[in-house]
Amino acid sequence: MNVGMLGELFATISERGRRLIERRGEIGRRTRTPEAVIALAEDLLSHRGEASGTARASEILQAYAHFSAEERIVFFDALAGRFGVDPVRLKRAIDAYAAAPSEETAQELHLEGEPRRQELFRRLNLAPGGTQSLVDMRTHLLSTLKARPALEVVDRDLVHLFTSWFNRGFLVVKRIDWTTPAHILEKIIAYEAVHAIRDWDDLRRRLQPADRRCFAFFHPALADEPLIFVEVALTRDIPDAIGPLLAAERPPLAAREARTAVFYSISNCQTGLKGISFGHFLIKQVAEELKKDLPDLEIFVTLSPVPGFARWLKTERGDGAAWLGPEDAAALDALAADGMTADEDLRRAASPALMRAAARYFLEAKTAGGRPVDPVARFHLGNGARLERIDLFGDVSPKGLAESHGVMVNYLYDLERIEKNHEAYAETGFVAAAPAVRKALKKD
Repeated sequence: MNVGMLGELFATISERGRRLIERRGEIGRRTRTPEAVIALAEDLLSHRGEASGTARASEILQAYAHFSAEERIVFFDALAGRFGVDPVRLKRAIDAYAAAPSEETAQELHLEGEPRRQELFRRLNLAPGGTQSLVDMRTHLLSTLKARPALEVVDRDLVHLFTSWFNRGFLVVKRIDWTTPAHILEKIIAYEAVHAIRDWDDLRRRLQPADRRCFAFFHPALADEPLIFVEVALTRDIPDAIGPLLAAERPPLAAREARTAVFYSISNCQTGLKGISFGHFLIKQVAEELKKDLPDLEIFVTLSPVPGFARWLKTERGDGAAWLGPEDAAALDALAADGMTADEDLRRAASPALMRAAARYFLEAKTAGGRPVDPVARFHLGNGARLERIDLFGDVSPKGLAESHGVMVNYLYDLERIEKNHEAYAETGFVAAAPAVRKALKKD
């Protein structure tokens, strides 16, 4: 059964359930207030009928879609406070297991230890469009967590369920090209988060030439919504700057002449799936697909931005970082005073200091949890890549200069070492890096 037929089946069930409930007089008007929706959620958990349950789930999600930000807070507070674990039943299960440990009592303890909202989310997911509605719901929830940390319990439950629902086994990788339906191409333009796509001509330049590829992951329940996509340039060598790759008038390379696949932009599309990792699977599968189509490809590498470097370096300089030394500090100060724009002499003079600073940023600057402070580094290193090369002034766009003083970096995906690098990073936080990067820490 294909996705379209399955959607139509759920819609039919929902509509029949709605008519059944209305005949019983249980829904006299569209539910809109948070209090009424909360009551309907309790009702949904107390009934087992498939048809009526699907109708109730649809009613809840339709009402939620019209909530204001304040009404969402009321609903989220109820999820956290009223739809958690039943303490009485949990205590009973704990006592039963303590008295007679067995697989049966252990399973009962597991079931009673699950918050009621998890089952509520599962039932809401049965409504037509339920998966997308829950992803959107988490998007709203994430925007409230800083002000209301007590809602993190709700977020953890959604992450737990999404991790299962968006398991790699359910995802499909598809190539995006100029023949892809326009409504999906529009979303690629909208979701591009690294190097903005200016217009349709710009998109065509990224999709149509023989030396360009784009791949995206899709989920059957969100058939027209890409989850993550990667843009690829086929080149002879590892590039050290983004400008030539995106230039409007660049001469295309025949695909058979390429030896390097460059992942130059990776964009997550669904804010509500933040923290659900697809990148590892996508990069490995794209590399395999490219290798299958172009067996002469030898190198798989990124050309990645460094979004937090300028902010970090400003803090270090402001704190009078002794590791810079007076000459390095003076060179960086002069470069910063110039606005990090076009003076080649200043760039040349500051390059050694900038390289040492970048190497320190990647290899020694850590979060409280002992991981690299750079989010892009955490993504690629966690996916098994090696920090291969630091590219000074690789992105001299206004955004690149403001965020990273123009610094970009190449992460190498050695298909035979991905798993080893991933395990080392996951277990100890070890940063796999090329010798040249480590050498850059030292002052000649």
